[in-house]
Formats: sequence, structure tokens, C-alpha cells
Amino acid sequence: MAIATKDWFTEQCSEFSSAFSVNITKKLHSETTAFQTIDIYQTNKFGNMMVIDGFIMLTSLDNFIYHEMMTHCCLFSHHAPKNVLIVGGGDCGTLQQVLKHPVENVTQVEIDIKVTELSEQYFPELCENNNDKRVNLVFDDAINWIKNAEKASLDAIIVDSTDPIGPGEGLFTKDFYKNCSKALTKQGVIIHQSESPFFHNNLLTEIRAKMHSAGFTNVETVFFPMPTYPSGWWSGTLASNNNLLEPRQCPNALATEFKYYSHDIHRGSLQLPNFLATI
Repeated sequence: MAIATKDWFTEQCSEFSSAFSVNITKKLHSETTAFQTIDIYQTNKFGNMMVIDGFIMLTSLDNFIYHEMMTHCCLFSHHAPKNVLIVGGGDCGTLQQVLKHPVENVTQVEIDIKVTELSEQYFPELCENNNDKRVNLVFDDAINWIKNAEKASLDAIIVDSTDPIGPGEGLFTKDFYKNCSKALTKQGVIIHQSESPFFHNNLLTEIRAKMHSAGFTNVETVFFPMPTYPSGWWSGTLASNNNLLEPRQCPNALATEFKYYSHDIHRGSLQLPNFLATI
């Protein structure tokens, strides 16, 4: 649930009786699409902010943490990814990070074209490389897309989805993970945003269990701060069939482009706190 006044936007997390508020200076856009309601705000400290169905999805200030960790923890867990699929990711921040790697093809399947159109307008810094010749932007249902994908055609899948409600709900199922597993090569890697390890422990446990039951032999979770997401602490869960998910070293020339990700942070983020030892 969200409350917006003249000066403040507040996202409430009713299940944990908590809330996060951002000082806003202007409402820039509001639109209900066939899939969801998208609001864009100008904020005092966080730059522009995208809200979908009352949940903060993106701010200019802190999105780099999420996009770097979701992208590079996945791609550096593969020896040489060439063909990459992004599921969701309509703001194109993940796409921008993927293109820093020597990949050959990147397909992004976003269900709602308005997310990308509004990102191009209000977050242009994330969309600068949308016309890269390696990119194929598809606006369709990713659940059906991955079901029909060619077997063993992808090296990496990054599921940059919304929460498991509305359009994103079907992306958190065993069947979806099974179809992803079929589309990945033997050394392929998938990462799925897996919510707050503090607030959504049960969901994180379910995601890991579903990945295992879908046939993935190795499952690991990376943890990272995310100031504007519930609890301020977020996660992405990695899975592979034949990969131990040990991060390879980041080339020095590429490392200088990252604001948060590093090889050491990647390794450290894989360590489970004691209270999560049973997930």
C-alpha cells in the first residue's frame, strides 16, 4: 500500500508494520496500462523515482546497486557468456550493465512497453545503449517466450522482475524455472531477484526450493543493500546445472566502470548470515 501527499510518498509494508518515505517535489507522470499503474515522481534527494502499483521500483540515486549486482553476479558466474536473456528489466538499467560485457546477443522481454518508454523519457541515462546492435527488445509475456525458447540457446538469464504479484507472479514458479533450465546451455546461469532476506525469508526459501526441484543442481543467493526497497536489504538468487557459481575475476578495465560491484563484494555477498543458514 502506498500513500502520496503533496510532499511525501510513503510505501507501507503492512506485514511488518513498517514504511519507507521519500520527500517528493513533483509528480511527473501517472498512467494505468493494461498491466499495471506506473507513477513517476521527482524527489528531493533520490532524483526521479518510478513507482509501479504502489511499490518503488527505481530511483536515479540508488538503482546502480541493484542493476550491478543482478547483472555482474550472474555474468561473472559464467566463464564467457555470449547470449543473454533479460526477463522484465523494462527500465533498461540491467541491459546497460550487460552491454559492458563482450556479449554477442541480448534479448530483453518486458511485458509492458510503457515501462521502457517512460524510462527513456525520465531515466535516459539508463537507456543510452538501447539501440546497440546486439540488443533485441521484445514486448511480450516472458513466461510464454521462455516456454518456446530454443533448447540450450542461452548462457545467462537475468530475471529482473517486479514482486510476485500481478504480471510478475508467474515468474516465481517451478514451471518457469524448468523452462529456463531447458533454455540454458550446460554451463548456463540464471539469477532471479529474490526480495528482502529479512522481510521475505519464506519467499526466498521457496525460490531456492523451486529452483532445486526444477533441476538446478547449484543454487546460491547474493545479498546487497538497496536503500529504497523494503528493509533496505535485498537479494538475488543464482542457479546453474553444472557451474559451482564461483565468481571469476573481473578484468581491471571493466572494474573501473562499476560503482558498487567488485570481485570481493561478489564473493562476500555469497556468505549466508547465521539466521539464514536453513534456507
